[in-house]
Amino acid sequence: MLSGCQTIDRGSFGFFDRSLNNKSYGYQVVDDPTGTAPTAKVERFEVRRGDCGFDSGWSDCKNDRERSELSQQKPRENPGSSYWYGWSIYFPSDYVTVAPTKVALGQFHQTGAHPVWMFQELTGGYFLDDQVTGYTRRYHELISSENLRGKWHQVEVNVRWANIDDGFFKVWVNGEEKVSYDGPTMSKSDVYFKYGLYRTFVSRYEQAQKKPVPTQVVYFSNVRRASSRNGLKSPNLP
Repeated sequence: MLSGCQTIDRGSFGFFDRSLNNKSYGYQVVDDPTGTAPTAKVERFEVRRGDCGFDSGWSDCKNDRERSELSQQKPRENPGSSYWYGWSIYFPSDYVTVAPTKVALGQFHQTGAHPVWMFQELTGGYFLDDQVTGYTRRYHELISSENLRGKWHQVEVNVRWANIDDGFFKVWVNGEEKVSYDGPTMSKSDVYFKYGLYRTFVSRYEQAQKKPVPTQVVYFSNVRRASSRNGLKSPNLP
């Protein structure tokens, strides 16, 4: 439900809107089905075969993509700004990987240009894809395939946005530092955050498996931006 995405407390983030998908089942704010999330209400994303949309500047349907995402609106991040970002993510026990189709579950994108950092599920694991230069330079494993499903994972990101070498991008998962990068973190004039489910090159799975790509569901809780790490804590927790 679109109205629900505006009632979620996201810290210092501003307005979010749905991106290229308005299916009612694609995004819902629901009671935590696990009883273990950091918030009582969680965000449920679902993508089914054929869930592609388009607008005046882009068509998922024509580019072998499907999605259900929320997209940060203005104001956006500019070079020289520093923020903490955090979210918890839950892959149900019956979550099915669709490799070699790529699934993004969070991305820092640039206006009118390529994404710079993408959080992706690849062959059952959760990875950070460094695309600052416009192509994949490196994948950082954040969560192994053996540990992915059936539990909440806390992700914390600390970034200084920069076009030059004084930037940094650091990632912790469940309190353990996984990525520590120094250097340019963007290449254009601003960055914005998107999260949900975004499938790229859907046909790769169907060609490899000789069957339609299956439905996928994932949950997010406590998606926040803050000026400090302490600001990422859920207001529901002491």
